[in-house]
Order: sequence, then structure tokens, then C-alpha cells
Amino acid sequence: MEELVSLCKRRGFVFQSGEVYGGLQGVYDYGPLGVELKNNLKNSWWSSMVYERDDIEGLDASILSKQELFRYSGHEETFSDPLVDCRSCKSRWREDLVKDGKCLSCGSTDLTEARAFNLMFRTPMGPVENEESFAYLRPETAQHIFTSFKNVQDSTSRQIPFGIAQIGKAFRNEINPRNFIFRLREFEQMELEYFVRPGDDEAALDYWRDQRLRWWEDQGIEPSSLEIYDVPESDLAHYSKRTLDIMYRFPHGLEELEGIANRTDFDLGSHTKNQRGLGLVSETKKNDESTMRLAVQDIEAKKWYVPYVIEPSAGVDRGVLAVLNEAYTVEELGEGKERVVLRLKSHLSPIKAAVIPLKKNKEALVGLAKEIKSSLQSMGKGRVFLENTGNIGKAYRRHDEVGTPVCITVDFGSLENGTVTLRDRDTMEQRTVAISDLNQLYLDSLK
Repeated sequence: MEELVSLCKRRGFVFQSGEVYGGLQGVYDYGPLGVELKNNLKNSWWSSMVYERDDIEGLDASILSKQELFRYSGHEETFSDPLVDCRSCKSRWREDLVKDGKCLSCGSTDLTEARAFNLMFRTPMGPVENEESFAYLRPETAQHIFTSFKNVQDSTSRQIPFGIAQIGKAFRNEINPRNFIFRLREFEQMELEYFVRPGDDEAALDYWRDQRLRWWEDQGIEPSSLEIYDVPESDLAHYSKRTLDIMYRFPHGLEELEGIANRTDFDLGSHTKNQRGLGLVSETKKNDESTMRLAVQDIEAKKWYVPYVIEPSAGVDRGVLAVLNEAYTVEELGEGKERVVLRLKSHLSPIKAAVIPLKKNKEALVGLAKEIKSSLQSMGKGRVFLENTGNIGKAYRRHDEVGTPVCITVDFGSLENGTVTLRDRDTMEQRTVAISDLNQLYLDSLK
């Protein structure tokens, strides 16, 4: 983990937020390369969920949430961790992390009794601060999908089964954020809520397990690094009938990368019932199932029902950490030399190609390099970088470290013969190619 953290700071992937003031625990900033990697991972997820399928729609819901939403979803009552305090060093820990009754910081056994600590952030809303005028920063993106279910279905005419996908920020007041960007207070989720008929839920859970495993493998995660954990009934969330966790071997150990939960009709059912309780449904129609705001009609059976939901939910930040860890490679070059290579899948690489003029002060070389960079950039495959440092060896090593698939060197032969040197990140093979063939060779390198 120390090597990854060092690389992330040195090369501009991830920084501690507010570092000049000592940092803010559990909050990180993504730097110039980190934001590209993060966006590429999100784009890959969005493409696989929305663009490549015909049964899923997208959503971008609000971060601020009404109190009632998380009251009736069960979060106010259940979304908490057991907290203990160390009387000796004043540190605080989640009870499940404490081993043998000893403080993880000082080893003292003088700990308080565990008490519930609610993980949701509250914020005042409006000009007057009181217990009635506050909102929650959402602790998950799922609930807004459920409350928007009918709006999405009515506006798109979707029929069951179908899904709603969302990528967005969530906030949890973690007692002990830890392990770099693995457990954070501010993080991003990639969540799908897939709505099915009751009775089809178990097969759908198995289907999405297989789909999600395949997708992570497409992001460069080796199957041997992944395991499926069938969460015991005693550890299930309050809404879950069954949950399968995709576990990954992070640098700090085997931990959850993505959860796939069978939420049954808990959420849609809870919000429907409480709409009635809040008077959002006419008293004279309380027993009319057609008034259930979050239900759908079975035309053939002539009845209404609340769909079941399968939820694949992945953390973007954990995904970034996993693909970085999987791609990070140290190669021995002989004679005591080594190189660090990020063997990222090309669709995830922050920089798709680096164009490097042999001499930075040679106007003709730099001008041609800029033309090549502009031509490749216009193809819309991602960021193309002009590496105008004049040191070819250091430029190659830098781009190996950040995962750039190819480097293109513009030298004096480029001016005379219309050729450049194309270097492959993984094999370090260099070959001379015609500039006229470069666009197609660039595309081929990204496959």
C-alpha cells in the first residue's frame, strides 16, 4: 500500500484533501491523472450498464435528501456502527475492529461500553437551524432511485424487468476511515437497481453476479484476485434477503469490492406504505392497489404488485484502488535496474499516448509533435499528452509509471522521412512507422 500511495502522490493520481492544513481524514482529492482514471472507470461502467443494454436507464439524483426519505427507508434506525472510546488515549474505534478488548492505538483495556453511532451527515436547510429544518447528505445513491422509480418508468414506458443506473457521491461519517481510498467519508458509488417480478429475484441475483465478475475482469482484475462471499443471514443489511459480495485482495487484505443484494420489495414497499401514512394517497382509495405510487400493473393477471430489486453496488474509489493495485508492476531490467509499470487496460489509462519531441527547443520538431498530438486528440479516444521535456529516457519511464500505452517520438527522421518511433509500454518494443499510418496504429494500440 505504501508504494501505491507514494506513486499516487508523486504522479498526480490522488492527494490528501486540504494537505496544506494538515489534511482532512477520510477525504481525498483526485489529481490530473487520477481524475482521468476515475472518469474512465465510471465511463466503462456506464457504457456497460446503459449504452450496451436495452433494459437500463440512467439517473442523476440530488445529494440533499429529505428527512422522511431516510426515516422510512430504515436508515435513521439502522444505519449505525457500534462505537467504543478508549479512556486512556481518547481514541475512538468501531467495536468490531477491537480485538481482545484492547485499544488499537495504545493497547489499553479501559474502553467504554459500545454505543450506536449514526453514520449519516446532517446539514441545516433554510435560514433557521432547528430539529425540523435539516436535510441529510445521502449515505447511498439507491434511495433516490427508488423514489424516482415511477417517474422513470412513466417517462420511458419501461416494462419489468428493467433497471435504473446512477453514479454519484455519497457520504458516511465513518468512525475510522482507513486504508487510503478504500474507506472514506466522501466517496462515489456506481449503483444499479434492477427491478424484477417477485419469484424471478433469485435467478436475477445469480445473473448479475456473473455479469459483474466478468466486468471486473474486463477492467484488468485477474479472476484469481476475486472471490464471492455469500453474506451470512446474521450479517445481512435490514433490507436484504440475500447478498453476494465480490471480494478483492487489496494490499491490506481480502475486502469487499462490490455488493450484489436482493433487496426484495423492501424499499419500494416501504416508500409506498409511508406515502399513504403521510396522506399522499386519498383515504377513500387506501385499499385500491392502483394507488400504490411505486407499484406496477400486471396486465394479464389484472393486478398490481411491487417489484423486487437486485442491486449491484460498487464503490468507484475502491475500484480505482483495485485496478491500480492489479496494474502495479515492478520489473527487473538486469544490472540492478528496475522499472515501475502500470499495466492498465488501455480504456482506463489516464493518458492514451504521449508525443515526445527529441529536443524541446527545436522549433520544427516541437511544431510537428504538436500537429501529431492534435490529430490524435481529435479522434476522441482520451487524453493525448505532449511530453516536451527533451529527455527521452525519463519520458519513457514516467509514462510507464502512469500507464500510457504508447509513446511516439518525433526526431529528425520525422522531418526528413515522415516517420516517428512508436514504443509499446508493456514490451518496450520500438519500431519506426510512417506518420500517415499513425492514426490507425494509435487506434490499434487502444484495443
